[in-house]
Amino acid sequence: MQAFRITGGKPLHGAVRISGTKNLISKLMVASTLAEGESTFTNVPLHLGETEITSDIIQSLGAGIRGADDGTMLIHTPKFATSQVPERFALLNRIPILLIGPLLHRTGKAEVPIPGGDKIGARPVDFHINALKKMGARIDLKRHFYHCEADGLKGAKIGLNFPSVGATENIIIAATLAKGTTIIDNAAVEPEIIELVKYLQKMGAIISIETNRRIIIEGVGSLHGAEHHIMPDRIEAASFACAAVASKGDVFIEDADQSAMLTFLNTMRRAGGDFDILDGGIRFYYKGKLKATAIETNVHPGFMTDWQQPWVLMMTQAEGLSVVHETVYENRFGYVSELRKMGAHIELYNSCLGGSECRFTTLSNPHSAVIFGPTKLKGADINIPDLRAGFVYLIAAALAQGQSTITGIHHVERGYEHIEKKLKGLGVDIERIEA
Repeated sequence: MQAFRITGGKPLHGAVRISGTKNLISKLMVASTLAEGESTFTNVPLHLGETEITSDIIQSLGAGIRGADDGTMLIHTPKFATSQVPERFALLNRIPILLIGPLLHRTGKAEVPIPGGDKIGARPVDFHINALKKMGARIDLKRHFYHCEADGLKGAKIGLNFPSVGATENIIIAATLAKGTTIIDNAAVEPEIIELVKYLQKMGAIISIETNRRIIIEGVGSLHGAEHHIMPDRIEAASFACAAVASKGDVFIEDADQSAMLTFLNTMRRAGGDFDILDGGIRFYYKGKLKATAIETNVHPGFMTDWQQPWVLMMTQAEGLSVVHETVYENRFGYVSELRKMGAHIELYNSCLGGSECRFTTLSNPHSAVIFGPTKLKGADINIPDLRAGFVYLIAAALAQGQSTITGIHHVERGYEHIEKKLKGLGVDIERIEA
């Protein structure tokens, strides 16, 4: 098992180029299997764990994939060799559930394992399964597999109780080749979903995005391969931004996209961190004292739940009492215990603090955090439990006085491409060791 050893205490300085977003490329790879023709993707994070896992999954079904050093990927799925996603992929990510639509369209049946992923709270697939059933799929759960059959999917009107990103993506992918029209009410409208829609439109789909979170998909008879450029990862950009400001540094984030980060940028400015929008990216830097803030995570265009962890770390360096109310996942503060070991003063509460009452108000899960700052962090031995916590621990170690040893680094390497090289380029004293 490998680990990182980090000696902290220095501000981050320099430039870092962020990768294409993992939350998009994996979905486009799945969508490409709807067509027999070849698709080409550029700016692909080829050396990302999530990309590699998704490649393995669709190749196990019969897809051919070629990647190039310049970040180009070509995918060709002339036919599916099997309708079953192997069980070994069950706990690695949540991609298998998205393959039900393509498999049903092209083979008439699908067997996919119950999906896994980071332990950040319940992420039930009921929305996915119920929507596919409305579209005519017959689905049974047997021994950790969803067994699905359909005599052709049909359009349906589907209302989501919560604007789930994964469920919205799944329905869109399945509906493109369904007979008739599918309407999704209360759909998620994240930038990554818009990019998925743009790619499918290039393939020949007819998809409209209307007001009030309504997406309408008119089913077509066939799709063809297409080309698409992968948008920069707005989660990675925000993570490095928080790291730069929290460390009292100055970092130019190449390819950071202002349009996808408007809410984050406004919140950063309110907290006293500063930035300049430049050609080719955004420069983030420490301007003076950071001010405590109260934020509430939400679906787009709100403050993204995946921005929450680096923001909490940054607030440990702010003057005063900060509040973070997590409304998307009910168990996303699991990483706080390790930050406490490093000296952070963070308290968790079951109640809805700093904002409106959310759907977790009657649960016993701590989904609000109060951060007391500023506090000096000290090095510690830390184990990474999930992807987003992983980056926070790396940056916390870079901020801390002394040395930290961080295990479980495979989690962070699943979502942050070349993370060791990027941190070294910003002046972080980091080395890979055997744990």
